Amino acid sequence: MEERYITAIDLGSSKIALTVAKVTGNNVQVVYHSQRPSQGIRNSVVVNPRKASIPIREAIEDAQNELKIKILQVVVGLPRYSVRQEIKTGELPRSAPEEYITRDEIEILKELAISEYPLADEKREAIYGAVAQSFSTDDQIQMLESDVEGTLSSSIEGNFKVFVGSRSAIVSIDKVFNDLGIAIAKKYFLPDVVARTVLAPDELENGVALVDLGAGVTSVAIYHGGIMRHYSAIPFGGKNITGDIRIECSISEHLAENIKLAYGACLPTKLASLSEKILQIRYEDSAYKEIPVKYLAEVIDARAREIADAVLWSIQESNLQDELRAGIVLTGGGASLTNISTLFKDMSGYSVRTGYARHLFSGSGCFGLYDPSATSCIGMILSAKDDALPDCAIAPEPVVEEPVEEEPVMEEPVREGPAWEMPADSEPVETTLIAPEEFGETRPRKKKEPRRSRPSKFKLIWHDVVDAVQGKMDDLYSSITEEEV
Repeated sequence: MEERYITAIDLGSSKIALTVAKVTGNNVQVVYHSQRPSQGIRNSVVVNPRKASIPIREAIEDAQNELKIKILQVVVGLPRYSVRQEIKTGELPRSAPEEYITRDEIEILKELAISEYPLADEKREAIYGAVAQSFSTDDQIQMLESDVEGTLSSSIEGNFKVFVGSRSAIVSIDKVFNDLGIAIAKKYFLPDVVARTVLAPDELENGVALVDLGAGVTSVAIYHGGIMRHYSAIPFGGKNITGDIRIECSISEHLAENIKLAYGACLPTKLASLSEKILQIRYEDSAYKEIPVKYLAEVIDARAREIADAVLWSIQESNLQDELRAGIVLTGGGASLTNISTLFKDMSGYSVRTGYARHLFSGSGCFGLYDPSATSCIGMILSAKDDALPDCAIAPEPVVEEPVEEEPVMEEPVREGPAWEMPADSEPVETTLIAPEEFGETRPRKKKEPRRSRPSKFKLIWHDVVDAVQGKMDDLYSSITEEEV
């Protein structure tokens, strides 16, 4: 089964998130996830491409070094702010009304609705996406997309929600990745892909408001009947809470962000013993600054209530407030704030829960992968898998080391036959064997030392030489007569 990589980058106002997944068939395994502070991005829009490219380049290089791959292309999310929704109706005549309506025809109708939508200023605006609301045939009206497929009709008529945003925001994203030498496989309108990752099918059907609490933007996507019926965005979020802490406590923004993540909470009256704690901040001059956790919660609570009021106002504007049988689902980085769900529940009266990515993938060893802040990257990866996008990365070819030629070893030839022979013209010498005790004194023979091990090819030669020399000495020694002694 073919294996491919998918790389997703979430361009947030506060953080850049990069996720790499290995896809094999329908199996998605996340192998890398990281976050780092962003630059040059405001309200989810790239306002300074040169600054924005710095952390993106670092994130890509770190992922390549750790995974030993080369990232060629990525999927990214479109801005969530300054997006308006419009209604567009399209019709597609069919040449074969006796044939079933296919998925391809529905997609063609959707593309026609997008391409034929009249933009007020094509140089300043662009279509981010479209969501089908209902379909009509010769005999039926107000049909869902899943119901119209497989019916018979001479034509198809569709009603769509078209989402229009800034064209310059798309140009800035293209500029960033062009300078990095990385292609963009696809740009996704994040509210829809996040909803398919966080929300359960029964929530989509019964009615739910998905609130994405980002750093610079808080978006509201309302679903009913399995379809996104309304979308709006608010230009403030978690970064505004960090700014309030920085100003009220007279500390740096970096320190304010860390304090918010560690001790941030809403509803100071419901903190129990935590409200009695006091944070001590030591400066270089050894002076201490004390910040009560209860006071910190009061600062956060004021801004959180402002965000909740704006979200509830947007729900009222949609005229779908009575259709939210599944209540409100909070996701995004701000959803991790302590007591934020309780605050929304107390102010709205809806049931509220925190939205995490559903278990549609596997992944271990990736810090922060299952946090609400990672839902955007996970949503893009799952959507890219369903869209059958090509491989986003390749593994480098293994380096083949050339074999080192060894110098030939010269072997000495092995002589055949005995190592020492008596000359042919020499006469035999008569010898008389005399026992050693007949000499008057015994001459102990020197004890032979153990032979050293030699290579096998020299063993035969060396042993023959030693034996021959020893035998010759024995012959000479035995030829000495008693008179000579």
